[in-house]
This record gives sequence, structure tokens and C-alpha cells, in this order.
Amino acid sequence: MRPRSTWRGASPAGSSTPGPARACAVFSRNKQRRATTVLAAEAGNPFVRGNDYGSLTRPSGDWKPHLSVSVVIPAHGHQDKLDIVLAALAAQTYPEELLEVIVVDDGTEPALRLPERRPANAKIVPPLPGGWASAHATNSGVERADGDVIVRLDSDMLAFADHIESQLRWHHAADYLAVLGHKRFVDYKPGDLLPEHVFEAVKAGKAAELFDTEASEPQWIEAIIDRTDGLKTADHRAFRVLVGASFSVPKAIYKASGGMDAEVILGSDTIFGYRLHQAGAVFVPDNDSSSWHLGPRQIAARGEQAKRYRKPHIANRVPELDLKRPRANRSWATPLADVFIDAGPGAEAAADKILGGAVPDVRVTLLGEWPEPNPGRHAPLDDADLEARLLAESYRGEARVRLAAQVENDQAVPYRISLPAQAKPRPWAIAVLVAHANEHRLGQLEVDIPGGTVKLVRTAAAARAEHLGADIAQVWGAERVSEGELVEAFAGPKKSGPRDAGGSGQRLRRKARGAVRRLLGR
Repeated sequence: MRPRSTWRGASPAGSSTPGPARACAVFSRNKQRRATTVLAAEAGNPFVRGNDYGSLTRPSGDWKPHLSVSVVIPAHGHQDKLDIVLAALAAQTYPEELLEVIVVDDGTEPALRLPERRPANAKIVPPLPGGWASAHATNSGVERADGDVIVRLDSDMLAFADHIESQLRWHHAADYLAVLGHKRFVDYKPGDLLPEHVFEAVKAGKAAELFDTEASEPQWIEAIIDRTDGLKTADHRAFRVLVGASFSVPKAIYKASGGMDAEVILGSDTIFGYRLHQAGAVFVPDNDSSSWHLGPRQIAARGEQAKRYRKPHIANRVPELDLKRPRANRSWATPLADVFIDAGPGAEAAADKILGGAVPDVRVTLLGEWPEPNPGRHAPLDDADLEARLLAESYRGEARVRLAAQVENDQAVPYRISLPAQAKPRPWAIAVLVAHANEHRLGQLEVDIPGGTVKLVRTAAAARAEHLGADIAQVWGAERVSEGELVEAFAGPKKSGPRDAGGSGQRLRRKARGAVRRLLGR
């Protein structure tokens, strides 16, 4: 039996009749086929632990692809570059009956037009109402897309002939991958290339000869990819290498992640990478093909100003990029952890210790049955719900505390921590717990203490496990601890004897201070 899939996808078979005349008709039928086909069943969906995708079998050599793909290109101006981009896409090796191209014209005056040399199934659409800029335009294109897989391509990217095919081979290996397309930056000015020349060169497999590789500039992410064995040994921050110029994801995961954050004008690709990570994606760099980025990096011209813009926007949305958050004890829109505590005796003390700890960027949810207000005349001291009302009143002014009847999972928050009301967390307890989970690449960590069990669940691991119908231990790893420093962090200090006076406590404090510094980027 193959694992069940919770992300619905598409697995249409390609037409046996090639040619531009058939391409649009065949592609339009893919949407109907997707209603009865589950992508996971076709892919077999092998389990990937962490980001080590080395166990996947990527199709090689001659193969018969079946996944349809929508190339979404947000564009504003630069008709000359768009003509070249579309000419290169018209020469792709991926079956044209499985490929569509959607250009989202984000307010160009005069409007962009489709050139004569373009893919058989290509169209220009306006963005949906209510927004502008790249992220909104991309979301608008995805809403119109019929493909199983979305390839997001910049409007100044000259793709090699197998650029789309190379990424799609990975998507035929598993249905929860975010594949990063390779590129090099080159100097370019209007008129340097003609669309017909580009088409012929790409078609002949000579796109690499259009520019001098030695004079081109690599992506900054290549250094990270190289030192992590192609991201296979990357930690929980593998998502940071996702950049907008060329990447692809199954449409189902795109939607499950919430799509791109249209509120952010610059830096939305990093935030989208984090959203994909939280939805359970595995990040795979594809170096078997490449592309030319026509012109320098956007950030190169006004780098410091662009970084200054990105910093607070990313910090509010991406807790895991420690260096993006200023060195300040404050709360952010997306907390590092959601801490759930059962309301009852001891809950207020436990919550106060968490809120006053070394990691202020937490959100505490008190779980219990919370009574409705009682506006009528009554004897308050005889109220059967008095304890619950007093606890609620105690935190009425604390923005970091919520009251709920049950656990409410927030996909944006990286860690969910359940805490017994009897816990006595030390100031650095959350930092030590998260640091241990990251150091040992764990998706779930349980710590047995007197009165119950502290449990940390990595949201990204839980999402992937649910998608695959697997245990968290299979996709990220799990550990249960019943003694040692983690227990001490949540159960309070042991009573030390003459030989141990201050010994274990001092070691724990030193380790905790290091964990806090790493966690906060200090």
C-alpha cells in the first residue's frame, strides 16, 4: 500500500499527438484528469528525513513524463527581455502539450504583448484585484494555472533547453519538493540578443554559448549548497536558499503553504521558502541545467537599502533566520514557539516563568473550559467558575497569552510545545529545548518530568508526516528524554549534595546561555 496523500495533485498522461495545434486542447483536459488522480499514488512518495533527499530516485535518461507544468512569469515592463524569455521557453525539451506559460502583466504601460516566437500554450493575464508587485502577480498567475507543478520564473531569465524538464524530473520522484533552478548573472542591454537567434540556439542545445560563463556571476546561494552537500546535510533553515528567479513546486503545496506574501514587496521569496518549509517541503537544488539572468542582481544596485527594507519584514514572518531579527527582547508577529499549558493548579506560575524567560518571543495558550461573562447579579465568591475567571482576568492585559478550549495549530509558528501545569521551567528552558531539537535534527522531542511530559513538535515535521501518512520519527526523527539537563530545565534544579554544590546547575546555565545566544543571534 502506498502512503496516503493529503496534498491533492495531478497526474495526467501526455497526448500521443504532438504539435502546437494540439497543445492547448490537451493541456485543458489535464484539469479534468486531476479530479480523479492523486499525485502521491503515482510518485510512490518515498520518505525523506530532514532535507536529505539522497534516497529519492530521480528519473534519468529516456523517460515519459506525465505531470503538467505551468510556468508563471510576473512581469512589469521590459518587453525586449520578455520576448527573449518566451523564445527560450518555446524551445524547451519538456512536452509542449504538458506545458503552459502564464505571463502576469503587473501594470505595464503600454501593456505587454505576446511575441511571435513563444510557447504554443502561452497567455498574458492581468493581476487579480487588490494588489501589485511580484508576489501578488505570482499568486494571480497560480490562480489561473492548470498545471500540476508551478515553475516560477523571472521575466529576465533565459532558460536552457532542458531547464523545465530538469526540474520536473525531480517532481516525478516525490510530490513534496521545492526545486531550485540554477542560474548565472550576465551583463545585458537591449538589442544584445534577438528572439529568433535565442530560439535557434536554445533549440540546438547551445544556450550556454550565448554568454561567457567566466564573465558571469554565480548566485550567492551556491556557497550554502556546496557546503551542505547539495542541501542534503542542511539544517532546518534549508529554505533560505529559495530565491524567486527560478523555482518549482507542486501546485498543491503552493496552495497549502498559503502562497506568497503579497504584503511584502521585496523579500517575499525568502518568506515563501519559509512557508514551504512549514508545509513540509524538501528543498532540492537542480544543477543539471541552467539559465542566464539578463542583467545584474536586483539587490546589487541598491543593496544596503534593499537589505534595510527586507530586514523587519522578514523578521516579523520568519523566526528561524536568527540574524534577521534585531538583538532586542521583543515580540514579533510570528512567535518562535506556541506554548500550550493546561489551565489548573500551577498553570499561572508555569506561564509566568515562560513569559519571563530568556526567550520572550513566545505565545502562551492556556487550555481549559472558559466561562462566558456573567453580567447578572450573582455571588462572585460562590461562582463555580471562579478559578477560571480569575485566571483569565490575570492575563487580560498580556498580549502574549491566549485562552482556548483546545490546541489551535498555527502553521506559521515553527515549534509547538506542550507543558504540564506542574512544570517549573528555568529562564532558559525554551532556548535549551529548541536548541536540542535543532542540534539533533528532531521533529519531536519529549521530556519526562514529575507531573507529566514536556513535548516539542516541529510544525514542518508534523506537516510532512501528515502528508505522507508517516510518523514524525520517519521524516525528521524523534527522541524521549527522562533524565539529564533537559529534565532539569523544566523540573527545576536538583537538590545538590556537598560534592555537587552548584555543579550541574552551573553547567546547565553555561549551556543555556550559549543556546540563547545562538537562538537570538547574539
